[in-house]
Amino acid sequence: MVEVQDTQDVYTAEFQRREKDFSSGGGAWLLPIRKAAMARFAELGFPTKRHENWLYTNVAPIAQTAFQPAEDRDAEVIASEVAEHVFDSDCCRLVFVNGRFSSRHSAVQGLPEGVKVCSLAAAMRTDSKRLEPHLARHANDQDNAFAALNTALMTDGAFVHIPKGVVVERPIHLLFLAVGGEQPEVTHPRNLIVAETNSQATIVETYAGVGGGEAYLTNAVTEVVANENATLVLYKIERECEQAFHVATTHFHQYRSSNVSFLNVLLGGMLVRNDIYAMLDGEGCDCSLNGLSMLSGTQHADNHLWVHHAKPHCNSREYFKGIYDDQSHGVFCGRIFVEEGAQKTDAKQTNMNLILSDQALADSKPQLEIFADDVKCTHGATIGQIDNDAIFYLGSRGLSKEAARSMLIYAFANEMISQISIEPLRARLSELLFDRLPQTEMLRETV
Repeated sequence: MVEVQDTQDVYTAEFQRREKDFSSGGGAWLLPIRKAAMARFAELGFPTKRHENWLYTNVAPIAQTAFQPAEDRDAEVIASEVAEHVFDSDCCRLVFVNGRFSSRHSAVQGLPEGVKVCSLAAAMRTDSKRLEPHLARHANDQDNAFAALNTALMTDGAFVHIPKGVVVERPIHLLFLAVGGEQPEVTHPRNLIVAETNSQATIVETYAGVGGGEAYLTNAVTEVVANENATLVLYKIERECEQAFHVATTHFHQYRSSNVSFLNVLLGGMLVRNDIYAMLDGEGCDCSLNGLSMLSGTQHADNHLWVHHAKPHCNSREYFKGIYDDQSHGVFCGRIFVEEGAQKTDAKQTNMNLILSDQALADSKPQLEIFADDVKCTHGATIGQIDNDAIFYLGSRGLSKEAARSMLIYAFANEMISQISIEPLRARLSELLFDRLPQTEMLRETV
């Protein structure tokens, strides 16, 4: 480990080294934004537990590690390692290895005319006109050092553009694979998804580790724009390696009568932080933000949500569940903010946590901040253990204690998994859930 200031200087030096490259290839318009973001990162520094929004999460292991830019290891990834994370071989798929687009593992197919799905680096060279109104315009990097660092150093990621009135029937899969090296490395994936008026699409964002190697950091930002009457369904699957750090900012910006549904399934990573923002910036918006975290060992995961009701007649739902075993630690902080003019807001926030050991810990902090007087806003949180009466009842029906316990855990988690509309993805996640639970043979046959 090194001094925190030294690691910040590593990023500053990296920005200075690459500044000329950033201004070439159609990216000149982005350079002032990058510079401002780098200055903001230098001003903020890495957050500490003295910051209210980071009270439950200690990022010192990240701040004290001099992560180097990840090397290109596309050639080391074989087809079977990619297939492990592909739920549908026929869908449109962009694959990134250590933050770089991998053409040999990607398959851009089955898209309606006019839909653009490509690497962000390619879009910066050829399509800056469509990027400029949105890229780095929505995600909050004013008080988020990690988002600011991503904005300053982003190189590649996915660009998805759904034209006006187009319905994309098959899901679009964005797969980010991390291959560790002999020293700690970092990637800064940046994604921009724009759904124009009356368009529809389903997008899956997967982050996963491949092989061994040293600890790595994925510092990702995804900006999602849903224009008038657009409908977007997004799933994010996190299966990073056991020693990995994953810090992500996801920002949804919704306009009139748009509908966004989001589900985050968190299974991997040593330390994970998700900042999820939703700006409801038009009348009649619907927003659903859901999540499932399943942790064991010494894993730590922190989900922070902000839903901003800026206009009237909007609905939002937040429903996050956590399952924590061994010495793991789960955090949920949710904030609903209702502006004075956002009358007829209907917002609900729910957090439920299942503790499986005496050493596991869950922290829950739901919040409401309301400046309108004609609203329906509720929040609630529960933290508990498995019901011994339910264990006894299932035991009286012939199940072992372990099998009964697994059945109850599965039922708790499956409420979230069952929301997934993509059958192959739902089946794959169910299998991963079974693999984590003992004595699930009978349960597999009945599901």
